[in-house]
Amino acid sequence: MNRLVKSILTTLLSFLSVTMISQENDNTNLWKIEGDEIKTSYLFGTMHLIPQKDFVLKDKVKRAFDSSALVVLELDMSDPGFMQDMMAHAYLEEGTELKSFMDDNEYELLDNFLKDKTGIGMQMYNTMKPFMLMSVILMGSVDEPLASFEVTLMQMAKESDKQIKGLETIATQVGVFDATPYERQLDDLLDMIKNLDESTALFNTMAQLYISEDIDALYDYMDDYMNGDMEMMARFLDDRNNNWIPEITKLSKEASTFYGVGAAHLAGDQGLIKLLRKAGYTVTPVMD
Repeated sequence: MNRLVKSILTTLLSFLSVTMISQENDNTNLWKIEGDEIKTSYLFGTMHLIPQKDFVLKDKVKRAFDSSALVVLELDMSDPGFMQDMMAHAYLEEGTELKSFMDDNEYELLDNFLKDKTGIGMQMYNTMKPFMLMSVILMGSVDEPLASFEVTLMQMAKESDKQIKGLETIATQVGVFDATPYERQLDDLLDMIKNLDESTALFNTMAQLYISEDIDALYDYMDDYMNGDMEMMARFLDDRNNNWIPEITKLSKEASTFYGVGAAHLAGDQGLIKLLRKAGYTVTPVMD
């Protein structure tokens, strides 16, 4: 499976065993952020989709959540206009179809796969952007119930009357995918279908890696699967991390905040933990 597929898979699945040569961070998905002029806040690494049987929201996470006044995710999915905005960015320009980026054999392969997994063929998805089609394929390919930390956190925030905000807009997140030509995205999507067992294994490995809370191993695993492609790592992780730091600073000055982002954003030289420390904040692991 090539690098773009791996990067998109890890993005869609929270950018989620591996033996490390060196261990920089403690094994935890939850970190406390403290510093001058900000209110104590928490950074929680999520996995956007995880098998229901593996889904656990630990007590330490619940305590951090309860002590926070504001909940911030990558996207504010509670916004009434969220789905409308998502749909506005999910489709190709008018008059453009995915079929024009593939030959007949490739189109037939996709059509048959979708009919088998979802009961609906390519005709329904022909104007959808490749990254959205990949989401459909991933959901249809997993033969077990899935859970989402983001959906759970959003529901908890609503039940406790906590305000919800997003670190970035849908347009920004979609732009990460749009920067790659559709032809290449479709080539990689077809490659994923042809190597579905490997895709499933990747998902299961990421889930186990996430459960272990070994954020350094998770980051190294992702880097290895993208063959050290620095441009891809920058686009999907590093650039976004750097863009989030000013937002985190601003929001944490206003209120004690619980941040929930994909766990692969935490570690690495350009990960949120190091970037927050570089910005002058104390970032410590929450172990229990």
